[in-house]
Formats: sequence, structure tokens, C-alpha cells
Amino acid sequence: MTLVDLRNQAERRTSTEMLSHLESFDLALRFSAGIWYFSPPNSRFHEKYKPDLDIEQRMEIAASLVDYGLHGIEAHYPNEINEDNLDLWKEFTQGTGIRLITIIPLLFWDAQFEWGSLSNPIKKHRDVALERTKSALRLNRELGTDFAVVWPGIDGYENPMGIDFLAMRDRFADGLVEAMDEVPGVRIAFEPKPYEPRGRILYGTTPEGILLGHQVESRLTAEDNQHLLNEGHKLLCMNPEAGHVLMGFEDLPYALSWPLSDGRLAHTHWNSQPLGNYDQDLNVGTIAPEQLEAALLTLKMHSYTGYFGIDINPERMPVDTALKISMDAMRAANDRINSLDYESILFNHDHPDQTRGWLEAYLVRARAIHPEQLPTFPRHHS
Repeated sequence: MTLVDLRNQAERRTSTEMLSHLESFDLALRFSAGIWYFSPPNSRFHEKYKPDLDIEQRMEIAASLVDYGLHGIEAHYPNEINEDNLDLWKEFTQGTGIRLITIIPLLFWDAQFEWGSLSNPIKKHRDVALERTKSALRLNRELGTDFAVVWPGIDGYENPMGIDFLAMRDRFADGLVEAMDEVPGVRIAFEPKPYEPRGRILYGTTPEGILLGHQVESRLTAEDNQHLLNEGHKLLCMNPEAGHVLMGFEDLPYALSWPLSDGRLAHTHWNSQPLGNYDQDLNVGTIAPEQLEAALLTLKMHSYTGYFGIDINPERMPVDTALKISMDAMRAANDRINSLDYESILFNHDHPDQTRGWLEAYLVRARAIHPEQLPTFPRHHS
């Protein structure tokens, strides 16, 4: 398993250097998708609107999207990918050219994880979660993926009275340490979420994910892991999801800047989400497209080269239609940020006292279908 080099994400640049970088670096929009939402999920509130699809049927849909830009696929272990269907997955990736970019340990669904997975205070259940994590890491290494996403959806609490928060967090972090040291050299991409299905999920916000990264890496002892850390690589990295970030009332571009500035943004998940609210997983661009644009510009400023994972729940339309809409929304947003006047924007960053209101007026015109019909606004860059 070759570790993707993320170290240049953390590079600090002067305004002159940043201008040169923005004018020369383009985001490569390589899209991935999670195989789980190709078949309708269970719902608390209504029957499924579409028929269930087996893995082979989902793979057929994914294969049909290659020419539209689908380059990667993501799957959970052991329900979607496991030791018994590896040949099927190998045939799919070789036949389509779609890479399997991550194998995700399923740590939230089973009844035995009622009180958590890696943080579970009941040792026999925690051990099951630990062994599943180790097995998933082994498969990631065997199949040459880029990372293993970890989402602690069931690790948390509702009633804060009498909870030993430190013990919960330590059990979770120590479980990751044990798994990573037993299967060294495999990067984890941690995905925070503030709540749902638990009332409060451990390490639920972006800064907490950064903190978890430092905690885990400080405890790793395997020689291969130590070697990579000494070279400046990060091993407990992040996979922020736009919807989860906004559920926590975080600002998406600001949140992304945290793992980027630490050289640990391994992957990104994209959808649309109202600020707060339940996890809706709407198509990209449906709500708050300005957050999408600002987030892409932040990624560009930090030389992000990873995949753009579309993580949606298309209940009321075909999954291939929803994926095409989401990919096109990201392409359109990327085209808009590539047409921006970087020199003037950077001047505005450095001289806010001289450019009051300029950025807002400029963005109105940049987003207008017919900007020539609006009054001319001065350009600030000197």
C-alpha cells in the first residue's frame, strides 16, 4: 500500500506565492461514490421507494458512470466487501478502471454495538469492533486502497450525567492505535459527525478530529508507522463530510482549512445540508452553493489532490441521475472559482481597510448570468 503524500497541503505561502499557486494549480475533480446508497437504505418513516439491489447490480450502475467521471468506489466491510467476494471486486475494478479507494469497517450497524464500537465499555463487544477494524485495514493494504475511512456513528451518548468522557475517548483512540500498529502503514481517514444516530457522537467536529489525529499518532509504536511519522506523514487523517460539518454549525471552508493546514486531509465527502438539522445527504449544489465554491477555493489554496467523494441519499430519483447532477454541480462550481480575479481577491485579503465591500460586490458580478448589465465596479489589486 503506497501512502499518498499529503505534506504539501500544509505549505505556507506569501500573497505573491499564493497568487502564483492559484494561477498555476487546478483541482483535479476525480469523483468517487459509496456503493451503499446505490440501493435504497432503511428508513424510520417510510417504505423504500426503490427496489433493493445486490452488489452486482450496484456495480453495473457504477460501471455505466465511468465515462461521466466516476473514478473511485467506496465500500463497507464486511457487508459490502469481504473475504468471500474479493474476486468479484477485483473483476469489477479491473474491468471498469474504477478504483476501490477505501474499505470502511462497519462499526455502527450491529446490535452488539448498541453501547458503542471501539469505545464500548463491554469488552467482548469492543473486541469484535477491534477485530473488524483490523480485518478492514488488512484488506485495505492487500487491495492497495488509499486509506480506511472510520466513522464512529454509534460511539457516543444521550444523557451526559455520570459519563466518564475521558475513558470513552481513550477506549476509542486506543482501539485505533492497536489496529494501526498491528496493520502498520495503512492510513485512516476519520469522519466526524456531531450527532445522529447518537445524541452526541465522540470526536464529532473537525477540530476534535484533528485532536484525535494527534492523540493516536503520539501513541503509535510500530516501526513502520514511526518511520512514516518521522518523515512528516500523517497516519490518522480526516474525511470531512460537508453535511456533517454543517450539522455542527461549522463553516465548511474554514473547517476544511484545519486538516489541510495540518497536512491530514485524506479525502472529502460532498453533499448539501441545511445548517444544523438532521443529516439529509442532498445532491451537491442543492443548498448553499456559496459554501461549495468557498470550500473548493480553500482546497485549491492548499493543493488538494484527493478524490471528491459524492455521499448522498437519492431517495426520489435514480442514483445515476443524482450522481451526474452532483458531479456537474462540482464541475460548475470549480469552473466559477477558476475564473475568479485572484490578484484582486488576495489584495482584498491583505488590505481590508482599502477594499470595504469590494469582495461582496465582486462576487455578485462573478455569479451573475449577465454581469455586463450591472454597473461597473472598481478592480482592486494595487
